[in-house]
Amino acid sequence: MALARSRRQERSIDYWPGFVDALSTLVLGIIFMLTVFAVVQFFLSQEITGKDTALSRLSARIAQLTDLLSLEQTNKVSMEEQLAQLRASLASTEDERNRFKGLYEGLNGGGAAAQDKAADLNTKLDAEKQVSLRALAQVELLNQQIAALRRQLGALEQALETSEQKDRDSQSRIADLGQRLNVALAQRVQELSRYRSDFFGRLRTILGNRPDIRIVGDRFVLQSEVFFDTGQSILKPEGRAELDKIATALLELNKQIPQDIAWVLRVDGHTDVRPIAGGRSNWDLSAARAIAVVQYLISKGMPPQRLVAAGFGEFQPIDPGNTEEAYSRNRRIELKLTER
Repeated sequence: MALARSRRQERSIDYWPGFVDALSTLVLGIIFMLTVFAVVQFFLSQEITGKDTALSRLSARIAQLTDLLSLEQTNKVSMEEQLAQLRASLASTEDERNRFKGLYEGLNGGGAAAQDKAADLNTKLDAEKQVSLRALAQVELLNQQIAALRRQLGALEQALETSEQKDRDSQSRIADLGQRLNVALAQRVQELSRYRSDFFGRLRTILGNRPDIRIVGDRFVLQSEVFFDTGQSILKPEGRAELDKIATALLELNKQIPQDIAWVLRVDGHTDVRPIAGGRSNWDLSAARAIAVVQYLISKGMPPQRLVAAGFGEFQPIDPGNTEEAYSRNRRIELKLTER
């Protein structure tokens, strides 16, 4: 029988390297995926920051051009008013010239004073025409400047729309990457939940239906009396025997869970509310008991990076009563398979 047990142990050891390689490959894969996602997020954030800066500059330029356009439009209105006044003055001068021309013709050239006045009126009329032509040229120039400003505004609005579209595309890509990463992480959590259920079921089968061992939610709860004497943190022989069974289940589970799933077995120590004789605190006792369990599992071959010890003292009771039964329920060791 000893020879058969030795052969079974040798066969189980032969499978270990293969499981380790598979788990290492999966861990590298998930790390690579997270690294790629982080790099993509960095570059996208840099691109978005640059686009925000460009948008700010474009907005400032549009505001300047808008002010300039408003000023030019005001100048155009003023020039048009001046032109209207000049045209009215020109019409009045032409009327006066025509009137004096009629008088001049009626006199048939009679009178040097009338001729001089007519010549003076012609000179004024020519000057008014020149002023009107210059005003028309200024109005035309203003119209051209306004048209150029409108073209610049159109180009800036198009550039702004293009930049906003790129920004929307970047945000969409970031959201898509985040969603894909969340889906991948959710799949890993579901896988871990399935392995947790299998592990608890195996522990229930191994340890049997004992009243001092039970499953509460996602935790496997064992009464402290299974492992320790009252107020002590040294494992009892019968407690080591129970931990041997748990270690066997854990080692099998460690071979089955893919390496890319970052899981740990958290060992939580809890005490009741009553003080300990000798001045030792409940914090110290709960932490020491959790560490003792972890160290024993490590001695049985469990990888240390898959184990976590935590002490909660009397501050996480599961029974708020003050009876001996309530105190006994609160003195416990909890095993929880969770993410690292």
